[in-house]
Amino acid sequence: MKTPHRSILIQLSLLAALTGAAGAQAAEPLRIGVPVGLSGANSVVAPGVVQASQLAADEINAAGGILGRQVVLEIADDASGAVGAQKAYDTLVFQKKVNAIIAMETSAARNAALPIVSRGKVPYIYTSFYEGRSCNRWMHVNGWVPEQQVAPVMDHFMKERGAKTFFLVGSDYAFGRGMLKFTREYIEKQGGRVVGEEYLPIDGSDWTPVVSKIRSANPDALISSTAGGGPNVSLAKQVKAAGLTMPYGNLAIDEATAKTMGDTAVGMYLSASYLTSIDTPQNHKFLEGLKAKFGADAKTANEFSGPQYEAFFLYKAAVEKAGSLDPQKVVQALSEVSFDGPRGPVKMDRQRHAALTMRLGQVQPDGSIKILQTFNQVDPGAQCPDLK
Repeated sequence: MKTPHRSILIQLSLLAALTGAAGAQAAEPLRIGVPVGLSGANSVVAPGVVQASQLAADEINAAGGILGRQVVLEIADDASGAVGAQKAYDTLVFQKKVNAIIAMETSAARNAALPIVSRGKVPYIYTSFYEGRSCNRWMHVNGWVPEQQVAPVMDHFMKERGAKTFFLVGSDYAFGRGMLKFTREYIEKQGGRVVGEEYLPIDGSDWTPVVSKIRSANPDALISSTAGGGPNVSLAKQVKAAGLTMPYGNLAIDEATAKTMGDTAVGMYLSASYLTSIDTPQNHKFLEGLKAKFGADAKTANEFSGPQYEAFFLYKAAVEKAGSLDPQKVVQALSEVSFDGPRGPVKMDRQRHAALTMRLGQVQPDGSIKILQTFNQVDPGAQCPDLK
C-alpha cells in the first residue's frame, strides 16, 4: 500500500513532467517569413513594412503568442525581383522552415515565389496592392486590386475635372501593364480616350523620352503605375521639372513615398485603402505603437505597412480558429476570419481577396494626404472564381 506521502510525490513528479513538456512546446517559436525588397525598386518602402511586422509580432507575443508559441520573424531580401525572390523563398521555406509567409512584394517577386510556396505548402498572405487575378490555393490577399482602386481617381478626373484624354505611364512588368490595361478599359468604357501609353523597365529611371511624349500629346490628365518607390520618385520629379501641370493620378504611390518627394508630390491624386489620417481608435493605436517602438526612426505608415501589420493578426486568428498549425486547415480558416485594424474590418473571403474601404486623396503642401471621398467596402470583383 502506498503511503500518502509517496502518492503526493508521484503526483508532483507527474505534474512537473507535464508542465515541463508544455513549457518546452510553448518555447518552440512560430516562424513567420517576411521576404521584402530591402534592395531594388522597393527599397524605399521596405523599411516601413519591416517595422510594421516587428510591431505586430511584439504585440502578439506580449499577449501570449499564437497557440502559446512566440512569433519569430525571418526577414529576407528578395531584391524586389524574381531572381531574388526565388533565393529568399528557397531559404525561408526549405531551410528556415517557416510556418507562414507574410509579404509585401513586387508582382515579379510574387509570381516567382508562388511555385515555391506550393511545393512547400506554406500559408502565404500577400499584403501588397497589385494588378489582380493572381490565384494560388496557398495564397490570400489583403491589398487592393484595380477593381477597387482605379475608379475613384478616374471618376474624379472625368466628372470633377472634366478630363477626356489621358496619358498612361508605367513600369514594364506585371503590375504596371496589368494596372494600365484595366485603367485603359475603364477610361474607354466611360467615354474617355487614351492618347499615349509608355513603359520603362522595372528599374528604369530616365523618363526623359516619355516626358517629351506626354508634352506633345498634351492630355487632360496623366496616370502612372510604376514599381515600388524608386521609379515613382524619379518619374514624378521629371514630370515636375518639365513644367507639366495637368492633373496627375498616381496608381502606385503610397503616403510614405509621397512624403519623400517633398514639393514634387503636391497636388498628386491617389486612391488608397490606408492613410494615416484615418480617424479610428485602431489606426491611432497602430500609429502610437510605431512611435513608441521606433521613436524618431519610425517610418511613415502607408499602404504597404498597414496591410502588413493587419496580416499578422489575420494569420493569428486563422491558426486559433484551426486549432493547429496544419497548413491546409490554416489556409481554409484564412477565408473565414477577420480583423478590425488600422484600415477597418478586413476579411479575405472574396475568392481569397478582401472587400476594402477606399479613400480618394490628394497630397497637400505639408506632405499630408487630404481625404476627398470615402468608398465603403468596395468589392474586389471576380478574382479567382475557379480556385478550389
